[in-house]
Amino acid sequence: MDDEEIPPAALDELAIFPLPDLVLFPNALLPLHIFEPRYRDLIADILAGSRLLAVARLRPGYDADYYGRPPVYAVAGIGRCISADPLPDGRYNIMVRGLGRFHIDAELAPAKAYRQVRGRLLGDDRTLRAVDLDDLHRELLAVCDRLADLVPEGDPLRQLTRVIPTPGGCADVVASALVRDPDFRQNLLELLDPGDRLEQVVEYVSMLVGQFGPGNRTLN
Repeated sequence: MDDEEIPPAALDELAIFPLPDLVLFPNALLPLHIFEPRYRDLIADILAGSRLLAVARLRPGYDADYYGRPPVYAVAGIGRCISADPLPDGRYNIMVRGLGRFHIDAELAPAKAYRQVRGRLLGDDRTLRAVDLDDLHRELLAVCDRLADLVPEGDPLRQLTRVIPTPGGCADVVASALVRDPDFRQNLLELLDPGDRLEQVVEYVSMLVGQFGPGNRTLN
């Protein structure tokens, strides 16, 4: 995460885009199609300002109050809208790049059609456990290379694992690309210890290697 890209004042009044099962990881790219009027307003406003927003995952049971203010998970992904293609009818196609983890401390009183919150950035906590992050990082690279050997066009996966040089950042981009289960993705987003994230992502990719080995055809 590049803290210099996030003005502290923006965290006192940050727009959130609540979504049912999407989790935005740091350094990941998230394409979104914006069609609801309240979120068209959100995109218009952030494009005129900081271009920052938080993608917050809706908690189960949101259906009953989807058009209101249903509860969201407290840990969200903060990102910047790096491109926006406005369509003639007012919709947008946008691309959001994840910048970091964001904790929602409070939701602001309604002032816009969309929701706004106050919160703080969450950095990696490297003091939680004494583990060798470099060893875990190398293990993740190795298991991803094994998976790349088993899937068609595996080179993009090899390249992806080497885009972010930090151990925790590598775990994030691999999780964003490979982990499908929304609950597991949310759990990984909430893990601040990069060692914990690395261990869980290594275990997950190792499971995929087993599933995609001889006699198996698809990743499940």
